[in-house]
Amino acid sequence: MSKEFDFEEALAALRNGQDLTGKDGILTPLIKQLTEAALKAELEAHLEQEEPPNRKNGSSKKTVKSSTGSFELETPRDRRGTFEPKLVKKHQTHLTDEIERKVLSLFALGNSYQDIAGHIADLYGLSLSNATISAVTDKLLPELEQWRNRPLQSHYPFVWLDAIHYKVKEEGRYVQKAVYTVLGLTLEGKKEILGLYLSETEGANFWLSVITDLQNRGVEDILIAAVDGLKGFPEAINSVFPKTEVQLCIIHQIRNSMKYVASKHQKAFMADLKPVYRAANKGAAETALDELEARWGQQYPIVLKSWRSKWENLSVYFKYPADIRRVIYTTNAIEAVHRQFRKLTKTKGAFPNESSLLKLLYVGIQNASKKWTMPIQNWNLTLSQLAIYFDGRLDGVLEI
Repeated sequence: MSKEFDFEEALAALRNGQDLTGKDGILTPLIKQLTEAALKAELEAHLEQEEPPNRKNGSSKKTVKSSTGSFELETPRDRRGTFEPKLVKKHQTHLTDEIERKVLSLFALGNSYQDIAGHIADLYGLSLSNATISAVTDKLLPELEQWRNRPLQSHYPFVWLDAIHYKVKEEGRYVQKAVYTVLGLTLEGKKEILGLYLSETEGANFWLSVITDLQNRGVEDILIAAVDGLKGFPEAINSVFPKTEVQLCIIHQIRNSMKYVASKHQKAFMADLKPVYRAANKGAAETALDELEARWGQQYPIVLKSWRSKWENLSVYFKYPADIRRVIYTTNAIEAVHRQFRKLTKTKGAFPNESSLLKLLYVGIQNASKKWTMPIQNWNLTLSQLAIYFDGRLDGVLEI
């Protein structure tokens, strides 16, 4: 028979510094007593409604985990076995979902399973295995799938696309996989992650599947797409959205160029390169590019060839005023999302499967999205300029 909760004894324990909750918490016996009393009341109500008459038949025991600690719960039974308790169901081992919420909260902060188990043990005096924690975090997967298939807006003025790489175990070995994040700017000027795509390789076929997915989920038009020089992407996006302008990220182009410039020349080369991407207009930029090639073309032909071959997509931003230029000439907006990803994954050398990676990145997206409550700076001015530059493309979708 359960021992009655002694308030005087509990008060004395509290004065002596004993914790209210967690392992050996003062409140655990009280929670046990209240829960068992409620179950007995449920059984009595059930017996009163039974025809023909039914009666009590002892109790069964099971260990229940609660936010105040674990305890052995005595669940009353009836002779006919028709009693189905509602407060703590037959196979239920957690009194509330508070512990699961805490596990997910710790997971969303990037804690390892070992750290999560340690925190839960300190807070509640419960021992959770890696398998249990994994089962809890796996509850994010249906939510992730629903999020990945949700309908999107019909028009996005800007879309950025960039990749981040992770090692994922596949068929007994770890392989490098790229996670591509698609970030959009809505007509209200707010950021929104449109999709998360995982692939071992990139190319026109993969990009076509990404763009087709966006179209199938409701996207009808994208004004400008900013990408990091991904091979095959301009062709893929224009095959689905032929009017979309593709701006290659200037910052990525500069970084890639400097890899091929000798360290002793980098300072001078950058000084000559700045007039190209900081020019007031496309004509001035092309003049600066000619001068750059005249000085450095013989020493670094690969670098200059890259700028020439990509110039059509690198120079898109010159046709727009400063407010639009700031938004599109770099993929910094999406790199900020990837910094959030890195905070969560910095303790993970590799992932045992794709699901373990994606569910962690998903909570990273939720964390980042909480900050996107306001439109970007000068958005109304930018939108009015876009309506002029892309005449007719935003008709019927702007609220004026």
